[in-house]
Amino acid sequence: MTTSRGRARFGLLVPFTNTNLEPDMALLRPEGVSLHFARLGGYDQDAVPDADQMHGLGAADLEEPLRLLQGVKPDVIFYGCTSATLTHGPSFDRALATKIKHSSGAATVTAAGALVHALKALGITRIGFASPYVPQINEAAISFLSQEGIETVHRSEVSDRLDNYGQGALDLQAVFDLGYAADHESAEAIVLSCTDMRSVETIEALEDKLGKPVITSNQAMMYQALQLAGIADALPGFGQLLTGDRL
Repeated sequence: MTTSRGRARFGLLVPFTNTNLEPDMALLRPEGVSLHFARLGGYDQDAVPDADQMHGLGAADLEEPLRLLQGVKPDVIFYGCTSATLTHGPSFDRALATKIKHSSGAATVTAAGALVHALKALGITRIGFASPYVPQINEAAISFLSQEGIETVHRSEVSDRLDNYGQGALDLQAVFDLGYAADHESAEAIVLSCTDMRSVETIEALEDKLGKPVITSNQAMMYQALQLAGIADALPGFGQLLTGDRL
């Protein structure tokens, strides 16, 4: 494990229009862990992030951003876009993580894979699903999760086709309402999918309201990365996934 501010270095690959992944990780970061970011291109910033755009991002060349990120010798690398691999499927997601690991030598987590990892860690098989994605990506996400043994019993989505900046601009009340609307009596947990949605700040309020776990893309990535880094800190305020509590 590389020494960095005492514990570990986390490197994050971030879509270049994403404005919330970095602040979220600053909130979630345990003491002594440093965060290092490289931004990803490969898509049109002014277009609606539909299935074609996210499929293209998932297949984009990572050589240069990954080379730059490797300059800090990270212990764990995060692939910080959920929908980019949701639109390709679980096999692609796992292959991408393996490719990044082999190229960099760092343990690797993907946002989509981390959601699955977190749900399985909690023993959850039925969820309510919420996102700011277009319906076609939501369908791909539900299919992705189904292939991993996770059934979506209810979902909520935004009524507008949000562009790359619109997803990140959703305020906390809108995110809370989106998550709340995804609930169903048979859902064991709520999933808020998207690394650019301000979900981390709504986790605790949603869990208090619904009485069940809330899993978000960024929270799930941090959870898996901490396991890979051998860091067992409880991180209160961001849901039972990161505290080990059970509601």
